[in-house]
Amino acid sequence: MTGPVAVTGIGMVTPAGIGTEATWRGLCEGTSAAQPDPDLLGLPVSIACRVPLFDARVHAPSRQPWRYDRATQFLLAAAHEALDDAGLDRAQWDPERVALAVGSAAGGIGTLEAQHRRLLDSGPAGVSPLTMTGFLPNMAAGHLAIDLGVKGPALQTSTACASGATAIITACLLLDADLCDIVLAGGTDAMVTPLCAAAFAKMGALSRRRDDPRGASRPFDRDRDGFVLGEGAGILVLERPAHARARGARTLAVLAGHGTTTDAHHATAPDPTGTGLRRAIRTALAAADADTDDVDHINAHGTSTPLNDSVEATAVRELFGSRPPSVTSVKGVLGHTMGAAGAIEAALTAASIARAAAPPTANFHRPDGTTDGIDLIAGHARSRPIGLALSNSLGFGGHNTVLALTRP
Repeated sequence: MTGPVAVTGIGMVTPAGIGTEATWRGLCEGTSAAQPDPDLLGLPVSIACRVPLFDARVHAPSRQPWRYDRATQFLLAAAHEALDDAGLDRAQWDPERVALAVGSAAGGIGTLEAQHRRLLDSGPAGVSPLTMTGFLPNMAAGHLAIDLGVKGPALQTSTACASGATAIITACLLLDADLCDIVLAGGTDAMVTPLCAAAFAKMGALSRRRDDPRGASRPFDRDRDGFVLGEGAGILVLERPAHARARGARTLAVLAGHGTTTDAHHATAPDPTGTGLRRAIRTALAAADADTDDVDHINAHGTSTPLNDSVEATAVRELFGSRPPSVTSVKGVLGHTMGAAGAIEAALTAASIARAAAPPTANFHRPDGTTDGIDLIAGHARSRPIGLALSNSLGFGGHNTVLALTRP
């Protein structure tokens, strides 16, 4: 990365609420969004973190929102909020100089599952002609490009749970190559479906606390037993700082560096040594012309799974030593929003910098040995100036992605 990138707008749709303000309030309150999910009844795990009261006719600005998968509906809502937040008027931009970079772990998986059931129940005649445009992984970016009239690159990335963060890095590369002036970058997923829930449960990845949904997701807590499946979308408007200044835009935060590595260790488990994550952190800091002593805060991946949290905590402790930054995981409230997580968490990291505050890690009560020496925020939000923050994202396949954000 050769130049900083300005974050001029944020949009979010999450289980804590629709919109950035609702999400921020929900996170600072520290109450989990998890609850029994009627669509998952009868499965080994039947709790999830759904986006509350989402109505595509209201929140996804489109004449025919029913044509889109739920993940695309989330994306449209988040993107329009981000554009409004950035003060962008589509009538005044050059559509050929605007790009999209959207991450998703599963594309339109809800559409695929629903149409497969129709095929089994009713035969080929029952399958919707909108099936392919609903579930193909590229179509979230494609539909958003059509909706906004964007004619620059419209790219879709997929690196499992790091997908949204990978999309943000892709956006930085597009800006650096001068292929565009503005990028809407982020991620979306709607994987609270019977197939996804059953598959994750079979892997042993989900919390089994059906009798305590709101206490199920416990990032870094000694009694964590898996994540809670979530859904949502996050979008950042990214521009070169000079472009943002020229149009009089407010800059919320600056994306000063990024790092991405691969463990080459296991399909689902992180490398227990944490080598890949540490290398990604060092790369992001080097690109930001910073070192570990400059980091004030980390938005951790913090999934609430036993292995991930211990590896991430150990890597942070070993890298930052006697001057630990504050650490939080938002998955205690939001659950794991999958391919959207890296984007939502990057947006929240930018918001933490802009608001000089960081939300708590919900349901963290009892530390284990791996969190010794780590300044984990718990109980209440913490107000403090944040000069440089990291957002960590890890994904199946061994992906490690780290974004370094600073004050403008």
